[in-house]
Amino acid sequence: MYHRFDENKYPTTNVRINDFKKQIDLIKKTNLDFLDINELKKILIEKKEYKEKKILLTIDDAFLSFYKNAWPILKEKKIPFLLFVNTREINVNHPNYMNWDQIREIHNSKLGVIGAHSFSHDYLVKLNIEEVKKDIKQSNDDYLKELGSIPEIFSYPFGEYSFEIKKTIKDFGYLMAFGQHSGVIHKKEDLFELPRFPINEDYGKMDRFNFVINTSPLPFKFFKPEDKLINNNNPPNIEIEFEEDVKNINCFTNEGGKWKSSELAFLENNWIRIILKEEFKPRRGKINCTMKLPDGTWGWFGRQFVVND
Repeated sequence: MYHRFDENKYPTTNVRINDFKKQIDLIKKTNLDFLDINELKKILIEKKEYKEKKILLTIDDAFLSFYKNAWPILKEKKIPFLLFVNTREINVNHPNYMNWDQIREIHNSKLGVIGAHSFSHDYLVKLNIEEVKKDIKQSNDDYLKELGSIPEIFSYPFGEYSFEIKKTIKDFGYLMAFGQHSGVIHKKEDLFELPRFPINEDYGKMDRFNFVINTSPLPFKFFKPEDKLINNNNPPNIEIEFEEDVKNINCFTNEGGKWKSSELAFLENNWIRIILKEEFKPRRGKINCTMKLPDGTWGWFGRQFVVND
């Protein structure tokens, strides 16, 4: 997941374009193919069989720096991608964002697919549900007016969602939705909590990037709590039942505001409870679980909570 390209004063959301070129080259050298959205839908919705791992590129927010710096590279190399567009800034021709003509260029390219990212890009969990619905409807009206259709895929602003917001996105008819929690998509993944690895100046260095593209999923049967919005349940009681034995798993959380290895209790060999001893600090609580797999790769599972402050 990317945001800005060569906007170096925003290191937490930016990737340097030379690093981006190296990342694309590394994917190709690793003999990984790029995934387009039609194939993703066939795999996740139609349950099409697949053998080889593929890479899906997603870009949030439609910053102008994407159009100027990354789009020419993707167009030249014919690499498919998803571009999630929040429409408010586009409507007023904000100088840091693409305009509708540029977005239509992407839309008509057959390489880039436009995804929905709300109207305002506000913290949706701070709004009441009627305000959320109004915001989503406004963006859908904009897509229909400017592109002639409403996107099928949604990306939660800041990766934040509650059970109620997730249901609302389903009710609007979207087919799937992406968060900003790290992880590898697999066929049994919740279609409305799809993970992505954020890539920026710190988390886009080549050693980490190479590690990320070689990770594998850790499929699970259930995760609780289902609602990722934390109100009075801080720290939450987290349990995960995985598909396979995870006796060698390690989980890390930012409980107490600092990343650390968290204590685990095994209810079964494939069922763990993460014992949090400190509260998650506002604004987000995160967990990442990793495990070395028999084929030598690392399995990765992640989730993000929103701490209601």
